[in-house]
Amino acid sequence: MEKNLLRYIWRHTRKQQVFVLSIVLISMVPYFLAFDLPKRIINGPIQGSGFETPDATARFMAFHYDIPFIGGSIGFAGLELDRMAMLMALSGVFLLLVIVNGLFKFYINTYKGRLGERLLRRIRYELVDRVLRFPPSYVKQVHSSEVSTMVKDEVEPFGGFTGDAFVQPAMLGGQAIAALCFIFLQSFWLGMIAGVMVGMQVGIIPKMRRRLITLGRQRQITARHLAGKVGEIVEGIGTIHAYDTSNYERADVAQRLGHIYKIRFDLYQWKFFVKFFNNFLSQLTPFLFYSIGGYFALRGSLDVGQLVAVINAYKDLPGPLKELIDWDQSRQDVQVKYEQVLEQFEPPQMLEPGLQALVVATVCGQGEALAAQNVTLLDGSGAKVAEALSVKIEAGQTVAFIDNHGNGAEMLAESFGRLVWPAAGKVTLGENDLLELPESVTGRRISYVSADGYFFHGSLKDNLVYGLKHAPTNSVHYSGKQAVHRRWEVREAQLADNCDFDLNADWIDRGSTSVLTGGPDDLKNSVIGALNAVQLTQDVIDMALHTIIDPAEYPDLTEKVVELRLALRDQLEKEGLSNLVVHFDPSRYNVEATVGENLLFGAMRPLEGAVVGVHESDHFFDALRSAGLLGLLYDMGVMIAENLVEIFAGLPADHPFFQQLEILTAEDVQAYQQILQRLKGRNRPAPGEKEQRAMIRLSFRYIEPRYRLGILTTSAMDELVRARDRFHEHLPLELRDRIERYDPHRYISAATLRENIVFGKLVNRNADAPAKFRRLAVRLSKEKGLHERLLALGLEFDIGSGGRRLTIVQRHKLNLARALARRSDFYVFNKPLPGLDRRAQEEIVKDVLAFLREQDNYPSIIWVLSNTSLSKMFDRVVVFDRGSVVADGSFETLGNENGIFKALVA
Repeated sequence: MEKNLLRYIWRHTRKQQVFVLSIVLISMVPYFLAFDLPKRIINGPIQGSGFETPDATARFMAFHYDIPFIGGSIGFAGLELDRMAMLMALSGVFLLLVIVNGLFKFYINTYKGRLGERLLRRIRYELVDRVLRFPPSYVKQVHSSEVSTMVKDEVEPFGGFTGDAFVQPAMLGGQAIAALCFIFLQSFWLGMIAGVMVGMQVGIIPKMRRRLITLGRQRQITARHLAGKVGEIVEGIGTIHAYDTSNYERADVAQRLGHIYKIRFDLYQWKFFVKFFNNFLSQLTPFLFYSIGGYFALRGSLDVGQLVAVINAYKDLPGPLKELIDWDQSRQDVQVKYEQVLEQFEPPQMLEPGLQALVVATVCGQGEALAAQNVTLLDGSGAKVAEALSVKIEAGQTVAFIDNHGNGAEMLAESFGRLVWPAAGKVTLGENDLLELPESVTGRRISYVSADGYFFHGSLKDNLVYGLKHAPTNSVHYSGKQAVHRRWEVREAQLADNCDFDLNADWIDRGSTSVLTGGPDDLKNSVIGALNAVQLTQDVIDMALHTIIDPAEYPDLTEKVVELRLALRDQLEKEGLSNLVVHFDPSRYNVEATVGENLLFGAMRPLEGAVVGVHESDHFFDALRSAGLLGLLYDMGVMIAENLVEIFAGLPADHPFFQQLEILTAEDVQAYQQILQRLKGRNRPAPGEKEQRAMIRLSFRYIEPRYRLGILTTSAMDELVRARDRFHEHLPLELRDRIERYDPHRYISAATLRENIVFGKLVNRNADAPAKFRRLAVRLSKEKGLHERLLALGLEFDIGSGGRRLTIVQRHKLNLARALARRSDFYVFNKPLPGLDRRAQEEIVKDVLAFLREQDNYPSIIWVLSNTSLSKMFDRVVVFDRGSVVADGSFETLGNENGIFKALVA
């Protein structure tokens, strides 16, 4: 990038700058005329110069001009106007000049704004383009939050300055020169006074503002570091909570903010001191004009019209001068910021743009080998991790890398993935140096996976097929307003030197899916195969089952869910498994559900902004009272409290019984004990409103088969069922609308998919109920074609920023599945599953190898193992010790011959 911001702006906006500068030059004509016109109005029709008699007239707009060189002349005799008509005509011309000058400013400012925003877009795009071309070693040094802050905020002033870079000094300088020349034409001495004051402002103020530039630079750097620190806190919030270092981080942030405050306060003080001094000089000049100019007027060497015109012209002089000084400060300020940005975005050994050129065609392999030739690898500190390392991976081989001491295997795998560049030697793909090949080759023929893969904000599917989005594979046809908008997008992108690729096109390369039969289901089969191989399918299904969907958006899916619900009920009866689930029945009490769930008998829609829940509202208890249930539920609550307090009173808060007791906590036991002691006191007072509600809330959470206190009798159950309708009728309309009543033949939109399928409660007493029910539900969902629909819905799950809504194990599995969903010639797996136990790792490694061996391109697989015993699944085992290869052969051969390998396996 150009080192000087002004040269950078001129290089990219030269044509536009020349055009707008010509407009500025033309605008100086009416601007100068606007200075001279007040003098003519005052001296002419107002003071009567040229209108000495009452019937005198003067010519309006008369002019005569002799044409040089060719001879001849042009002119206009003008219009004969009396004194009043001349006053109105000149005033009208003055108003016209005001409008013309305003329109010139409006057009120039609008053009400057568009010019600046376009260059700002260019700069931001160029910086992000450079980020994409950073070498791996430099990426590890920069702070992501600081880089994003620079791209977002620190280049923002460049856009505003672009329009002013050449136009502002030309326009302001032209206005100042025009005003100064006009003053000199009226009076030499007044012109000298104005010139001296202008010289002082131009000479002194910029020097005073240099300190502002220094302070501004310090403010920018400290603010950038603060953004980086805040980003660290967000990224490391789990570590902060785990180690109780939140107050240390508060102290760090407070110190940084104090430093920023000091810089900003110094900047604030100096800024307004400079402003005070500048305003003083600006106001000193009118004092001199009034005193000295008045003296000349009294002596008769300067008429009143000229003095008024000089003062009026000077009123327009400080503004351009001040803005011109501000422009110079802004120029120096943005130049400093520009240099700071360049320091961060010009690392050595940056990737050449040609290596990331767009290639639409699918890159095919030709049986070439991937090899390291005398490679020396350095870690982040510059220490040698491997020296003179040579390993060759032939096409179709499955190779296990194992480290005895050191991490040479991991670093070599990173060099195969082009995440580490060799300090000496080279990594080759066939006959070509890997670093010289374009990413359209290395990024497609080699799939690299490690434990620290990153996920972008979006759905699980977006991240799963991310490795297939190399280039747009089709063109979108637009019509009407969309076509006009698309043409505007392309034109603006080209003017700002941005790429004009269509993001709405299909970017998924269906010719690079792992399952490639030429059929329309290749992508789907690749995704399902990858999920099955890493044992993530059930997790995706569970994400779908815990989703609340709108029946209007998925009408066919909700219909199939209701069909599955009824089919499950019938199948449970046929297989004699009806005791696994107690289904919701409008005419029966569900013994596996709480008392509150039986009373509501429906799912509650969440209400945004609700302060209290439905069970806590006054309207809810009023409805209980109206339905005649208040006494029943209160008596139940008292009996539950008496039993539980008697059983659990005195137990420590960490007693394991409380982990199984969902109805109340150890603190609740103490609270209910105090309530019971008061109610059973000598005077036996009536329960207060708060105590009454506490007992009723306790009864709401009671389930008879779970707690077995014998409190919920058959008659009480029947009374609750009979009171359902009365209770709902007495609820206010807003609460009634939040409760969606259960109906066996209708989809419940306020409930999750799982709740809609089960439509009841699994029997708590049967430990095998969940597993048996799941197996039956999976089988029936596959028969009814619902399994793939649930899988597709689960793939729409939003995984959050960086995949944070997923567990660590799920992120590792998804990272591996993302590579398996696409076809490559080499798969490099660098300890991708560190969080899994030995059995799960063995199963996944086995399934992944089987899945990849089914591909017809016979890919090579390199797997850096943390579990040495898994190496028996591979054709070849390479053992590293302190950065050197100490063994290379089959599992059986090394097991018989190599001592290090024997020890590792043992």
